[in-house]
Amino acid sequence: MTYERDSTVINDTVYDLINEAFEMERKTNDPDYRSSVFKEHNDYFVKTDDGSYSIKSKEINNKIETLHTSTGAISESFEKFIKPLKLDYTEDIAILDICAGLGYNSSAAISDFLDNADLDVNLQIDMLEISKPTLAAGLMVPSPIDAHDITKVAIEKELIKENYASLNLEKTAVPDNIDINLYIDDARRIIQKLEDNKYDAIFLDPFSQNMAPELVSVDFFKQFRRVIKDTGIVCTYTSSAPVRMAFIEAGFFISLGPIFGRFQGGTLASPSPQNLTKSLPKNDEIRIALSDVGIPFRDPNLNLSSDQILNNRKEERHIARHTTKISSAVKTPIFLGQDIDDEPLKRRVERNLAKMNIPGVLSDEAFYLADVENIYTEEYLEDNNSTTRIKEMMRRLDKLQN
Repeated sequence: MTYERDSTVINDTVYDLINEAFEMERKTNDPDYRSSVFKEHNDYFVKTDDGSYSIKSKEINNKIETLHTSTGAISESFEKFIKPLKLDYTEDIAILDICAGLGYNSSAAISDFLDNADLDVNLQIDMLEISKPTLAAGLMVPSPIDAHDITKVAIEKELIKENYASLNLEKTAVPDNIDINLYIDDARRIIQKLEDNKYDAIFLDPFSQNMAPELVSVDFFKQFRRVIKDTGIVCTYTSSAPVRMAFIEAGFFISLGPIFGRFQGGTLASPSPQNLTKSLPKNDEIRIALSDVGIPFRDPNLNLSSDQILNNRKEERHIARHTTKISSAVKTPIFLGQDIDDEPLKRRVERNLAKMNIPGVLSDEAFYLADVENIYTEEYLEDNNSTTRIKEMMRRLDKLQN
């Protein structure tokens, strides 16, 4: 229960209000309690620009945010999780939705499926979410699209099974060719029980890497690699360097995801480069490959606490900085092979490089590392892409140090 509460990112007050409302529903079988939170505490729910509702987060670093971009909660699901997939709806589809939250990503997948698939094609969605109140909030918000009503049926069914809800209030008929399974548990436990080579897509939507590093570790992504098909794609909103490196260490190719409601694009990952289309920006590739910022989160037995994972990475970065990785301070690696007019910045950069036996930004060693990006293409080619270039820069840095 402690881990569930710690892992839940919705506002603490609304978390308690939802729990209380469903406790009263179980005691009284009065349907009004379920709708009361949204009606009476509407300030915790935020209407985004496309009319769909998000919900306020708990206070993190003295700041309260919403679970979705203000540009549009349901639009974000379509733009970041559905459009990149280009699914073949002539064959059965299986999707794994991790951190299912209010159910928007699964609902967007259902909507796209209903619009494009033949009746003899089947869709299976496995939703993973640790927080019952977060799922329950998905029952409270107005459905932004018709498919969300289908998702609500699955959420309600599982919450009743878990003895969290008591009433069957969702009456939408679920099409025969759609099967939704909901798992309310730590995603690390559930994923180890899922079968190999099953999923055409994985949606990864944790609130932040600092809140849930256990959901973006190398070891968690190794489970992704096991359960996803070779033609599958992982979609996530984050542009984080350690997350992208974790995908690479787990055996994925990585590429730039859609830009929507943020300044930077998210990340797509696939076992095959043929499934990807757009490279990361050059500087992102350089920093991931050469600096300590690219050191990923680790959770070898999929059982460490968030704090342990964060502290272990902090220690690994400390050990690697100036020994096996260039310092990430002032984004040092992106200046390799370039003259710097700003003298104070140049001194800082070259001090960091000197600690790695790289004499300066215009040294032979600097050009040796930077030369990899001379073959940069935005188009994602099988033998020249973000992943191959990152690996080659890592190889060259290791060679210089040894």
